[in-house]
Amino acid sequence: MPGGGASFLLASHADRERAVDVLRAGFAEGRLEKGEFDRRVARVYTARTVGELALVVADLPQGPMPYPAPVAPVPQVFLPTPRPAANGKAVGAAVCGLLCLLTAGLTGIPAVVLGHTARTEIRRTGEDGDGLALTGLVLGWLSVGGWALFWLLIIMVGVLDG
Repeated sequence: MPGGGASFLLASHADRERAVDVLRAGFAEGRLEKGEFDRRVARVYTARTVGELALVVADLPQGPMPYPAPVAPVPQVFLPTPRPAANGKAVGAAVCGLLCLLTAGLTGIPAVVLGHTARTEIRRTGEDGDGLALTGLVLGWLSVGGWALFWLLIIMVGVLDG
């Protein structure tokens, strides 16, 4: 390859299509007349090397020119209000409460503790997640109460049989 530059590489179909896209953008922006556009497209499809393609589009921007950004910012009234983040302890309470079913109640007490702590923090900070904390509390107390009732029945049966 003489000179070893990329301009001597053979042009691919994709290279030609990219060059035609640049010509289309230039024509759409009014940089080329219809006759000039047609002549250049014909040259693109007969070009053999990347260097020949580069010469066809050298005087055009490589794609459509961006429009200037709007000067006036969007008024605050029209912007969406950011939602407060969910309290992490409330999420933990809900997860522990749901896991009570899978862990045979072992996560009931953590669900109750996290639920009460989360509701206190939510009232103080205004975070989101009160429903999650309440879910963890209810499921945790049901688990603790269920296990307390179970052990009470076991003890009563043991005492009555004993």
